[in-house]
Parts: sequence; structure tokens; C-alpha cells
Amino acid sequence: VQLQASGGGLVQPGGSLRLTCATSGVTPDHYATGWFRQAPGKEREGVSCITNDDGMIFYADSVKGRFTLSRDIAKKGVYLQMNNLQPEDTAVYYCAAVYSRDFTCPKNYTYWGQGTLVTVSS
Repeated sequence: VQLQASGGGLVQPGGSLRLTCATSGVTPDHYATGWFRQAPGKEREGVSCITNDDGMIFYADSVKGRFTLSRDIAKKGVYLQMNNLQPEDTAVYYCAAVYSRDFTCPKNYTYWGQGTLVTVSS
């Protein structure tokens, strides 16, 4: 299993970015996939996740209504569309996957991609 996140960059407040998590070996029916972020000096936090079989998608309260997770099975990609970005969204964003078949988003993930930096600043 391999994951690679990309799409970060510098954006002004109110702007948008779309992160891509390219996956290998992550079969949608057997894995939950999540996006996490870690801001400078803060602990890593979960942002959004999709359960196995695309059963459910969850969002952290801080991003609900602004971020949208989606998956393209054919392209083996999991995406995070981020709208109305704010300075507090500045962080390194990671995608991760874990074997799961119970339609939940586990707390602990086994496979991690490298991070992509998102900076929101004017």
C-alpha cells in the first residue's frame, strides 16, 4: 500500500485548493482512507475520512461545509476539495489508509503518505 498527497500551496483567505491522494494497493472495499493535518506546534488532527465501500464520509466540525472529500475509483485517487480557506487551515496535510470493512473511520491508520503543505495567508 502506498499513498502520495499533492496539491498544496499558498492561497489567500477565502481561496480554494484541491488536494489529491494517489493510492496504490488501497482497494475501496477493504480500506478506510482519511485526510489529516498538522499545524505548526499542534498535534495532528483528523480532517475527513471515507469508509470502506464509500459507505460514509465524515468531516471534522472545523471544516464542515467548506471541505469535500471524494474518491475516483478508476483513477485510484482520493480528493479533498477545500473552499473558503482560512489562516487556521494552514498545515501539512496527509492522507492515510487502514484496513477496515466495518464502515467506520478508525482512529489509527496504518499507511501514510508524505504531507503536502497548505499555507493560507494574505
